Amino acid sequence: MVEKQTTLAKPITIEGIGLHTGKPVKLVINPAPEDHWFVFKRTDLEGQPTILADVDNVTTTQRGTTLEQNGGEVHTTEHLLAALYGMGVDNALIEVEGPEIPILDGSAKPFVKAIKEAGIREQNAIRQYFVLDENLKYENLEKDAEFLAVPDEEYRITVMVDYHSPLLGTQHASMYNIREFEEEISSCRTFVFLRELMNLVNAGLIKGGDVGNAIVMVDTAISEEEKQKLAHTFDKPASMLQETGIGILNNVELSFENEPARHKLLDIIGDLALVGKHIKGHILAARPGHMTNCEFARVLKLQMRKQSTKIDFDLNKESIFNIEQIKETLPHRYPMLLVDKIMELKKDDYVVGVKNVTANEDMFNGHFPEEAVMPGVLIVEAMAQTGGFLILAHVDDPKNFSTYFAKIDKVRFKQKVVPGDTLVLKLVLLSPIRRGIAHMHGYAYVRNKLVAEGELLAQIARKTKDE
Repeated sequence: MVEKQTTLAKPITIEGIGLHTGKPVKLVINPAPEDHWFVFKRTDLEGQPTILADVDNVTTTQRGTTLEQNGGEVHTTEHLLAALYGMGVDNALIEVEGPEIPILDGSAKPFVKAIKEAGIREQNAIRQYFVLDENLKYENLEKDAEFLAVPDEEYRITVMVDYHSPLLGTQHASMYNIREFEEEISSCRTFVFLRELMNLVNAGLIKGGDVGNAIVMVDTAISEEEKQKLAHTFDKPASMLQETGIGILNNVELSFENEPARHKLLDIIGDLALVGKHIKGHILAARPGHMTNCEFARVLKLQMRKQSTKIDFDLNKESIFNIEQIKETLPHRYPMLLVDKIMELKKDDYVVGVKNVTANEDMFNGHFPEEAVMPGVLIVEAMAQTGGFLILAHVDDPKNFSTYFAKIDKVRFKQKVVPGDTLVLKLVLLSPIRRGIAHMHGYAYVRNKLVAEGELLAQIARKTKDE
């Protein structure tokens, strides 16, 4: 069955307090067009900068996931992103009047409730899935965290947490498919150990903390001075901390016996939404946290890009730049102009070009004239020229800019390229272009078979008057 993309039927307005900043926040979640994904807009800042929910924009993961782009940042994004993703939303514009998403009750349930009340509208475009096609493993020895992703027809997650605590011990949680999110996962609240609170308070965090928006796990004693400071932070009487013992602060009733593990699963959903697509695969995570979630999201995104290079390319379709248009953009000329047409160009993602390899080219007069083979360095140069279009797409006047190699790495040649071959070149951005630097992975194909690949680092620079 073909699934369509979705957005909200109408805007949602939510107000609350930021967990770490303690500042009031107004949130308006708006419908958004197809292929938009989740984008934050800081309406309280000059220019109202937008921030794409993408793992490349993650800056910090201390007690939450922070995104930054275009001079704006937004903190504690994971619960809202989990709610949108878990409810099957594809596209939303999230206007934030403040630096942080409100904590509300520490779960995704208030966001889920608001999404249900607003309704979800189907759009015309087909939903694009990242369908995992091989096993992926990730380890962080310092954090003692492990992830394994395996192919699956559903989005399934299995989590194990172990904090070496007499109170929490080892817990497991599972979600067999994303349709279980609303009932089984969304209401599970964030949690913190009482012994961790002093570190958070001293770091200037949890200014908006309250026993109503977190499960506080008590497994150690604290000093009278620490009790007074915590009571002041939570604006609660110190008496509530006098007889803690082993248990849960303020006698909070858990939604599930394994609510902490389920909340970690919720965080994974929110953080892996930063891959930028809905996922089909089984994620197994041991001792996860926001930092390792985001690192694993980068592993998944790289795999997604690699899978996207497995193309069955139609050479008969019409080009978007022909040879004359290419010469208007690139400074190269015969015999060093090594791209004949540009077939596809997606500004923030990839470009596809074509080079027709003919027997009458100068390179074959001296490079194995009895058994003509296209030099590997010229295949890389053809990749670079194709990638130049991807870079120059980010400036308004590309004719006044040039691109230059800064680094070539991990280049591999897998098969000869000979006269008569048609070389299809695909360059994929590995990270957003910043300060004129583009980091790309290049792939070269002949008859849909990979013949060469490598990483290219290039810099864009404005031409001088003498050029």
